[in-house]
Amino acid sequence: MAVNHLLELQEHGQSVWMDNLSRDIIQSGALAEMVATQGIRGITSNPAIFEKAIAGNAIYDEAILAGVQAGMSVDGIYESLVFDDIQRAADILRPVFEASDGLDGYVSIEVSPNLSQDRDGTVAEALRFWEVIARPNVMIKIPGTAAGFGAVEQVIAAGIPVNVTLLFSVSDYEQTAWAYIRGLEARAAQGQSVKIASVASFFLSRIDTKIDDRLEALLREAPDAQTQEKLTDLKGKTAIANAKLAYQKYKEIYTDARWQTLVAAGAREQRLLWASTSTKNPAYSDVMYVDNLVGPNTVNTMPPETIAACIDHCDIQDRIEMDLPEAQAVVAALGEVGIDLDQVMVELQREGIDKFVKPFASLMQSLATKMSQLTAA
Repeated sequence: MAVNHLLELQEHGQSVWMDNLSRDIIQSGALAEMVATQGIRGITSNPAIFEKAIAGNAIYDEAILAGVQAGMSVDGIYESLVFDDIQRAADILRPVFEASDGLDGYVSIEVSPNLSQDRDGTVAEALRFWEVIARPNVMIKIPGTAAGFGAVEQVIAAGIPVNVTLLFSVSDYEQTAWAYIRGLEARAAQGQSVKIASVASFFLSRIDTKIDDRLEALLREAPDAQTQEKLTDLKGKTAIANAKLAYQKYKEIYTDARWQTLVAAGAREQRLLWASTSTKNPAYSDVMYVDNLVGPNTVNTMPPETIAACIDHCDIQDRIEMDLPEAQAVVAALGEVGIDLDQVMVELQREGIDKFVKPFASLMQSLATKMSQLTAA
């Protein structure tokens, strides 16, 4: 029997979550099967995933029509569809949640992407989502923006699990970790439990796509062979190097004396979650963002195609702390060739938010059209 390499990740302390959710895989039993046999221990979703799942899919028509007949708005119908999928997925993953003592078994749902710069609006929506969905193994996704950090702190302080998303830079990750810690400290000061789960979603492939584009532009103007070689050698290396440095920052923060006070009260570390793990460049390994970032107390959320590839041919070894000098050298070399990595990260987060705003708007328009079509029929 062929080896399922995905199952090996758990032996190395890394949990596998799937970056995909639709009513089809819930109703067909496919999700339950993946949880039971393939080692899937959580689900992440976002507006783009739901736009793909709902738009043009007849499986939702009956629920949409029922919403129209009940006099619900487009927003109301959207939330009813999404909340139902989230609840049912959470119920499927509930045994994982209980068996892992609340470490895994979560389903993540994102607040509206239109709230990315609205701290108070984000907090209000997170609290509402938590109350309406009413499942202990749901995580509310909040983007790691300037407004988002304050929201993360408040939502954690309210005792709600949080998935901080759209993190690209190590400095933004660091702010995320301290927002989590401040939220727990607020709970501790009130004598409340600090055993609240959280992950920090650190994005990967989008970084290499953008950096490689800039390296290609520089290559076209490279004055000599030596410069060409240096630029070529940097391609496809930034995301993994950046993630390895983030993991070192994680270790630094969670050995701090301030954190140890919370550990004594029962707190768990906010795990780093590797996101955007599908390889965009066909010249690179389709499991490069899995093989190179295996390490303890981490999560890798993969789309279905990466899961299938990893089951088939991942090479699982603890590599998250290998070649750290090389990782530092990659980041330093980018500056030497004129690429401002900090600026790239700012652009990536802005583009990331836009990649959720547009499909969210498209989905709402598709729903409005579908509502009209169903009532006309």
